[in-house]
Amino acid sequence: MNNMLILKSRKHRSWWLSALLILLLYSCVPTKEIRKANASLPNNFQNEVVKDSINSAAMNWKQFFADPNLQALIDTALVNNQEFNIAMQQVAMARNEIRARKGEYLPFVNLQAGAELEKVGRYTSQGANDANTDIKPEVEFPEPLPNYKAGLFASWELDVWKKLRNSKKAAVMEYLSSVEGNHFMVTNLISEIADSYYELLALDNKLTIIQQNLKLQGNALKTVRLQKLAARATELGVKRFEAEVLKNRSEMYTVKQEITETENKINFLIGGTPKHIERSADDFIDQKIDTLYTGVPSQLLKNRPDIRRAEFELAAAKLDTKAAKANFYPSFDIHAGVGLEAFKPKFLTSTPESLLYSVVGDVVAPLINRNALKAEYGNANARQLQAVFDYEKAILNAYIEVVNQLSNIDNLKHSYDLKEQQVAALTESIGITNRLFRSARADYMEVLLTQRDALESKMELVETRKDQLLARVSMYRDLGGGWQ
Repeated sequence: MNNMLILKSRKHRSWWLSALLILLLYSCVPTKEIRKANASLPNNFQNEVVKDSINSAAMNWKQFFADPNLQALIDTALVNNQEFNIAMQQVAMARNEIRARKGEYLPFVNLQAGAELEKVGRYTSQGANDANTDIKPEVEFPEPLPNYKAGLFASWELDVWKKLRNSKKAAVMEYLSSVEGNHFMVTNLISEIADSYYELLALDNKLTIIQQNLKLQGNALKTVRLQKLAARATELGVKRFEAEVLKNRSEMYTVKQEITETENKINFLIGGTPKHIERSADDFIDQKIDTLYTGVPSQLLKNRPDIRRAEFELAAAKLDTKAAKANFYPSFDIHAGVGLEAFKPKFLTSTPESLLYSVVGDVVAPLINRNALKAEYGNANARQLQAVFDYEKAILNAYIEVVNQLSNIDNLKHSYDLKEQQVAALTESIGITNRLFRSARADYMEVLLTQRDALESKMELVETRKDQLLARVSMYRDLGGGWQ
């Protein structure tokens, strides 16, 4: 009776010691609180009265860009662009990482077969035992000793603290982050192609304006030459007109080179060799600029791929921190095996003599010198805090980009209206100065300056229209459109 009480007392003490040890391990685990990310945004964009939540970002890019030539270029780029295809492989690698992490918390089962030959020293404990072993009467133990083995062997780490599961969830977040990064690349690729396409249309219009201006200057040059013959003008006037014509011809070749480079930039983006880009620049100046709807700022959190990517990166960092903390706790491993083993192949089928089996359970807990674990946990916390700042930065950057584009679109509209009136006035003044020049009531400098001002104003008008179209593309991108 007393012996039973002593045994029970010892069992109770062992349980108390185990509980105390676990409590000690828990109390020694470092803990650091990371502040939550601030994802709040104003209710509306700067000085803008919100009427509804209609958002142009919800439009598919084929609806947003109505030009069929531009649509064809974007379609081709989304198939052939090298950078985009590289990003697609990054997504595939992130997906494979999920499978790898998932396999870590499942049992590992391996099929093993092997053969070996061993000769041990006779004056060792194993050699002495082998020498005295009788297999059969008058049959010596084989020397050297062969060994044949085949069986199934398994190992499994019990994920008690969810370290492996959190690592797998972190891999899922990283995968989702890579998907959003891919969406972000789509948005930027579409935006870059549209920018280059409108740049090309603007250059076509500039080339047409220069050619039209050269025709006017050619007529003026003929007039001043005739006036010189009639002694109504001097050689100076002729030379000034010739110089102006040569200057504009030189500018024409500069624009042609810019057209070639812009075409080749588009060809590079669509993954093709240099060739002519199909386009129609006739209605560039007259095309209508559709209204953009910005919705409410909070929609940026859902529509902007870069914000969503940062959000998933933050979620992954949180899970990595939990996994790093779990390294301080004991790990539980189970190793098991079953198979056949014998020193001659014919004995492998002799059971139960050749039967081999084992079950081993391990509990390992870090106790002393945990500096490496503490350092990794500290790094995980630092990476999580970095992800918090990165997420907040992405939100702030998105909001400021939209506010800037709203101001840009408004200012460009006023600028375009004024430049349009300037072009109309200067175009009318060309006819007036030409008539005055032919009747000797204006000198050649007035004609030259008027034509030069008209040319510059037309070029500026084209440039402003291009800026309006680029601002519209930028706003669509900044709102998070293009990847849907």
